[in-house]
Amino acid sequence: MSPRACGSQGRKRPLTVHHLNQLLFVCSLVLLVAVAAVRISSRSGLPSLLVYLGIGMLMGQDGIGGIHFDNAELTQVIGYAALVVILAEGGLGTQWKEIRPALPAASALALAGVAVSVGITATAAHHLIGLEWRQALIIGAVVSSTDAAAVFSVLRRIPLPARVTGSLEAESGFNDAPVVILVVSFSTAGPVEHWYVLLGEILLELAIGAVIGLAVGWLGSWGLRHVALPASGLYPIAVMAIAVAAYAAGALVHGSGFLAIYLASMVMGNARLPHWPATRGFAEGLGWIAQIGMFVLLGLLVTPHELGDDIAPALLVGLVLTMVARPLSVVLCLTPFRVPWQEQALMSWAGLRGAVPIILATIPMVEGVEGSRRIFNIVFVLVVVYTLVQGPTLPWLARRLHLGDGSQAADLGIESAPLERLRGHLLSVAIPKGSRMHGVEVNELRLPPGAAVTLVVRAGESFVPLPSTVLQRGDELLVVATDPVRDAAERRLRAVGRGGKLAGWLGVNGTRE
Repeated sequence: MSPRACGSQGRKRPLTVHHLNQLLFVCSLVLLVAVAAVRISSRSGLPSLLVYLGIGMLMGQDGIGGIHFDNAELTQVIGYAALVVILAEGGLGTQWKEIRPALPAASALALAGVAVSVGITATAAHHLIGLEWRQALIIGAVVSSTDAAAVFSVLRRIPLPARVTGSLEAESGFNDAPVVILVVSFSTAGPVEHWYVLLGEILLELAIGAVIGLAVGWLGSWGLRHVALPASGLYPIAVMAIAVAAYAAGALVHGSGFLAIYLASMVMGNARLPHWPATRGFAEGLGWIAQIGMFVLLGLLVTPHELGDDIAPALLVGLVLTMVARPLSVVLCLTPFRVPWQEQALMSWAGLRGAVPIILATIPMVEGVEGSRRIFNIVFVLVVVYTLVQGPTLPWLARRLHLGDGSQAADLGIESAPLERLRGHLLSVAIPKGSRMHGVEVNELRLPPGAAVTLVVRAGESFVPLPSTVLQRGDELLVVATDPVRDAAERRLRAVGRGGKLAGWLGVNGTRE
């Protein structure tokens, strides 16, 4: 932060309550504007990251705010902290049933796909725009990481096949770790003479991170399911604390903290924890705050009048990345898994870059790599321009490839509160608009012995249902289940929500098995 940003020429002024009030007012105003901007991005189809970057640039030295901010090290620290929260929120929202079939393909994309992308992009940056090999490799590594928040902010309105969403989500969660290792290695030591040493280091850090993440996630889930906390509001805090502990533990033992927190969060997100909807909402709120703060700060770090000379190189590198490197890596990695060409085409175009590449571009700046400011500018322009191009066209491409699946039923929202003294659970079940539980009678739910629907809330009024009561969209049910049948009752409810009255013939998942 320059003296101008501090408001004086190097003199420090004591922080007063008035200054704190001013800071809180500015922060709250920025958050309100950013939240309102979400509506704009959802209508236009653009990822919200562009709106937040724009807010930061408006506040910067070339904007109306006039703030001169050039602290790359602080940006990197805050960016890492924001990425921890974003990965935790992403892991908590990842459905294991969706990514399980896609894990081999996603792992190939996150490892071999990254290697192919780095090689092609770095070669283009070296030969086409004249960068030294070290700078070219840094750019190739930086832009090889996809961003789940950017991808799904565009695709959330289109119900894609589970294999596509699972592959994209798992890839974006897994490829952060190897890319971070590559960028740090290239920034601190330049090109690596023995590639197999770097490959071994990447695999070792990933293995350590995976073991720690799975272990912490399992232990945390077990504890939260067997210990009743005194207040429901403590569950979201406990879940996020466990997730952050997984990151810290992985990083402290020289493993991949990013992979550890993603896996730990995914384990907890699929463990049917108590008060889950509240926890999920809390995590989403933190994720939004992290994204807003991170992108606004990145916008502040950019100096727009310095970008002119780097626009053409960024467009050229981005063109190679988008039209050559990404499609080739997808084809090479997914063809052995017999993924249809339509899905490969969509995943090639869906390789959006967002938070991670811009944050990683600050690493060479902090390490003092020659030309690091130019690297940051190229990455920034590349991310903004190609997000503008790819983002709005993704829904159109999915429809043209006939990958939208409108036949999927909306899943139920089920919240569980433990009744520790009674050794039971109270399940709160919300029937959404697209659920096939609409029109099903209570007795047709066929809940296991030890579980029963005790109350129905409809149009603001509650009543005790009869066996012949017909459930409707918008109903909220209170289901009491003893501890031994709690999981079976929830599986049965979800099966009816997906398969309706035919759930008994379509299996517990509501699909033919």
